[in-house]
Amino acid sequence: MSFNDDDDDDQYLNFLELLNDTDGTTDPSYVLSKTVRLCQKTAVNQFGAQIIPMFYYVNFFLSFLGNGLVLFIIYKYEKLNTVTNVFLLNLVLSNLLFSSSLPFWATYHLSEWIFGEALCKIVSSAYFIGFYSSILFLTLMTFDRYLAVVHAVAAAKSRKKALAVVASVVVWCISIAASVKELVLRTVSRNQFSGLVCEESGFAESTMKHWRKVSYYQQFLVFFLLPLFMVMYCYISITVRILSTRMKEKCRTIKLIFVIIFTFFVCWTPYNVVILLRAIQISMKEEESCAASDSLDKALYVTRNIAYLYCCISPVFYTFVGKKFQSHFKRLLAKKIPCLSRHLSLNSQSTRTTSQRTPHSTYDH
Repeated sequence: MSFNDDDDDDQYLNFLELLNDTDGTTDPSYVLSKTVRLCQKTAVNQFGAQIIPMFYYVNFFLSFLGNGLVLFIIYKYEKLNTVTNVFLLNLVLSNLLFSSSLPFWATYHLSEWIFGEALCKIVSSAYFIGFYSSILFLTLMTFDRYLAVVHAVAAAKSRKKALAVVASVVVWCISIAASVKELVLRTVSRNQFSGLVCEESGFAESTMKHWRKVSYYQQFLVFFLLPLFMVMYCYISITVRILSTRMKEKCRTIKLIFVIIFTFFVCWTPYNVVILLRAIQISMKEEESCAASDSLDKALYVTRNIAYLYCCISPVFYTFVGKKFQSHFKRLLAKKIPCLSRHLSLNSQSTRTTSQRTPHSTYDH
C-alpha cells in the first residue's frame, strides 16, 4: 500500500469516528470550524403522516363537492356576461386545480413518492399555481364588490367583461411565474430513511436555502399581507357606504362583511405567521434547536391545512350568501328532489326583478 493510500485510509477512519461520535464533540484537526447539528425528523414525520392525509382527503372532498356545485350552477343558470361571474368561474377553476393535487400529496405522506418525476413537477406546479391564483381571485372579487358598492356610478362604465378577462389572465400569469421554480427544481430522489422523495434539489444547499427564503417572503408579502390589506380596506369602505344608505337589510349585510373578514383573518394569519418565522429562521446565521424546529414544522402542518380548507370552500362561502345563488340552489334541489319543493320558497321572478333593479349590488343577488 502506498503512502497516499494510507493517508486516505486514515482520513476515512477519522470521518467514521466523527460520524459515530455520540457525545457531540469533533476532532479539532478536522476541517469543520463548528459542530453541525443533525435533527432527526422521525417524530415530525410521524405526526405529519397521521394528520396530513386525513386533512388533504377532507379538503379534496369538500373542494370538489362545493366548487363542483358552484360550477354546475354557473353552467346551468348563469352566463359569463358579468365581471362577478368571470372572477367566480376562475376562482372555482383555481381551487379545483389546487385540490386535484391533494390526493397525490396524501399518498406521498402515507408512504413515498410513487408517481414518477414528471408528475412530481406537474403536481407541485399545479399545487402552487392553484393556491396562489385562488388567493388573488378572492382579492379581485373583493375589489370588484368594493367598486360595485362604493363607486357604483363610475363602476357601471368600468366594470366590463373584457377587463375581467384581462385581469384573470394577469392573475394566472403571476401565479405561474411564482410557481416556475417548482417545475425547475422539483426532482425525485431516493432517501435512505424516507424512500423516494419529491423535493427541490439540484443546487448547493446555500442556493436552495436562498430560494426557500425567497418563497417564504413571497408567500407572506405578496400572497398574504397585500391581499389582507386590500380585503380589509375594501370591506371597511363597503361597511361605511352601507351605513350611510337606507338599505333594508343593513344589519345582515354588515354581519356578513364581518364574518368574511374574520374568517379570512383567522384562517390565513396563523399559517402566514409560521411562514414568516421559517423565513426568519433561514435568514438567521445561528442554528436553531431541534425542539424549536420540530414545533415549527408541526405548527406548519396544522395551520397550512386550515388555510387550505378556506381556499377550498371559499367559492361556496362567497356565492351562497347571495340571494340569487340561494334561489338557484333551491331550484336545483326542487328539480332533483321533488318532495322538497313544497318546503322551499322559490321566487325566481322576484330575484330577477331585484337583480335588475340593483345591478351593481353584489349582496342582493
